[in-house]
Amino acid sequence: MTTVTSMKCACESCLCVVSISEAVEKSGKYYCGEACANGHESGQGCSHHGCNCG
Repeated sequence: MTTVTSMKCACESCLCVVSISEAVEKSGKYYCGEACANGHESGQGCSHHGCNCG
């Protein structure tokens, strides 16, 4: 059996892969940061290099 340690950020427009141990968990989903977890309320992206979500 394989244990999952990383996965794509749950934000649909985000390209980031996040370590589950370092992710922001919200409602059972894992996000790369607060901006994605909060649905980009202020319009800002996740700020990770190469990702233009938001």
